[in-house]
Amino acid sequence: MSDAQIVDSSFSAIIQAPIERIDLPAWAFSLPDAEYQGCSPAHVAAGATTSPDGKRMSINVEVIGGSPMVQHYVERLAERDHLILESVSDVFTPNGRTTINVVWELRVAQLDAHRCEFTNHVRSSATSEMLALLDRQGIPFEVFRAQRQPMSIAHNQGETPLFAASIERFALRA
Repeated sequence: MSDAQIVDSSFSAIIQAPIERIDLPAWAFSLPDAEYQGCSPAHVAAGATTSPDGKRMSINVEVIGGSPMVQHYVERLAERDHLILESVSDVFTPNGRTTINVVWELRVAQLDAHRCEFTNHVRSSATSEMLALLDRQGIPFEVFRAQRQPMSIAHNQGETPLFAASIERFALRA
């Protein structure tokens, strides 16, 4: 774990669909708001746009540990079975607004002709802005990390099977 890393969390779930029907980028960049909300009680809203350089972007709003977050996920790798999105996310804390770096990686691997394993991998790290906010408050980063990790890990664990079910519905609907 790097000095600024907050969490590195990965969970998997089964998708009952053939791998050739899976298209992670198509799912992520067309995810309806209500479908996103159904994947976690912490999910508030989702939408899609483009970044200033023209790359696809997924905008997600969620509340983790009482702190609202606006995530600006820009595609870094977009393959049908592997999607990597990166965000400098806004976090609204009781002590002010700051940012956090998040990498969201989704993968599917074929298990057999009719099933895939979906892996939801989330890594987050503090930005210099976040470290400065913590420093101004006299909060050691290690204390913040120890408090944030369980909430982030529990969130990822809870949303992973629901994301898998959403991806399955998307794959089978076509």
